[in-house]
This record gives sequence, structure tokens and C-alpha cells, in this order.
Amino acid sequence: MTVTLSPAVQDYLKAIHALGGAEEVVSPNEIAASLEVRAPSVTGMLKRLAKDALIDYESGAGARLTATGLAEARRVVRRHRLAELFLTRVLGLDWSEVDAEAEALEHAISPRLEAAIAAHLNEPLEDPHGHPIPSSTGELHQRDLKRLNEFRAGEHIVIREVADDNSAKLRRWSALGLTPGARVQILNYQELDDLFEVSVAGTIIRLGSEGLSGIRGEAIFA
Repeated sequence: MTVTLSPAVQDYLKAIHALGGAEEVVSPNEIAASLEVRAPSVTGMLKRLAKDALIDYESGAGARLTATGLAEARRVVRRHRLAELFLTRVLGLDWSEVDAEAEALEHAISPRLEAAIAAHLNEPLEDPHGHPIPSSTGELHQRDLKRLNEFRAGEHIVIREVADDNSAKLRRWSALGLTPGARVQILNYQELDDLFEVSVAGTIIRLGSEGLSGIRGEAIFA
């Protein structure tokens, strides 16, 4: 029998997954910061998740997803990312506004509706922000990416994904062409001013590390 997890439990599992809890122990403070809740609340929930065999938890150390918890976390991630893609591709919402909507929808999408959305979208591999969508069986393609502000002058990069939690940044990146699939080159980095000169589709833009924070890609040969 399939057990329906509460939205709060789903949120915790997704947060632990996002913080790397599939491979390593995540501290309660990291979870509290991610979910913007108080530490005592986190401790209580972690004990509950451990009792339900969704995480391995040691007081004072942190939490790591069990196989069951990982599968449940990726189900939530899959529904969230499918919802984002549906909202942008089918309903025409801007990519800067779908994260919050998907946060609500991910808890209401049934397995049947999830399968229908995936089929309608032709079993997509990525959401609008370039993040891999877990398969229906829970596989998630792992990529070795670096933050754009970690590259240096002369390097050519293809952008693979961008953070989806800052609407203002998403609107600006879209206007500048800093979107998944775009090929860019770091032309110059002025360390004193923390200023990058980046070539995007023949246009030179200038942004600091914070302006580039959240964009991830991989180096390519020009």
C-alpha cells in the first residue's frame, strides 16, 4: 500500500536531497536555513523521519536519506520540475515565476496526473532552468558542473542550469541571454572590483560574482 506523505514531510525530504543528503550527512542547521524554520522544529521532524525509516539520523550530527527517503525525495523533485515545465511550455508563464507555483502543485499532483503531464511533455529530461528531471523510476542524471564565477579569463563555457529561487535574477539572466544552452566566454576578470566581462552571443556584459551566482556550466572547446 502506498503511503501518502504530508506536504511538510515532502518539503523536508526535498530540502535534504537538495543539500546533498543522498550522498552525505546534512546538518540540522543547513536544513533549517534551507526551509527557513527554527532549529527545534527541524530536530523534531528529523526524529519523525528517522522513525519512519526515511532518513538515518544521529542527534548532534545530521541526516542522510535512506533508500526509501531518496526515492520519495526524487518523486517530489520530479513533480516539481515537471510542473515548472508545464507552466512555462503549456501555460506560457515566465520562467521567473514558476518556482513558487510548482511548490504548491508538487504536493497535489497524483501519480496518474504526473504520468499524464510527463507524456504530454514527451518525457522531458530537464526543467525550464536546466535542472535534470528524475525519471519515473527515480534515476537522476548527475553532472559535474561549476559555477560560472569559478571560471577564468579565456575559458569557453556552455551554461547547463540556473538557480530558480530568485525571480529578479532570472529575469535579468533571460534579458542578457544567460540561459541553459547558451555558449559564453569569460573575457576578463578584474579581481580588485570583482567584475567579470563575459561574451554572450557577441555581446559583452559586465557582472560581479553575485550577479553570476546561481549559473552553472561546463567548459567546452571553442
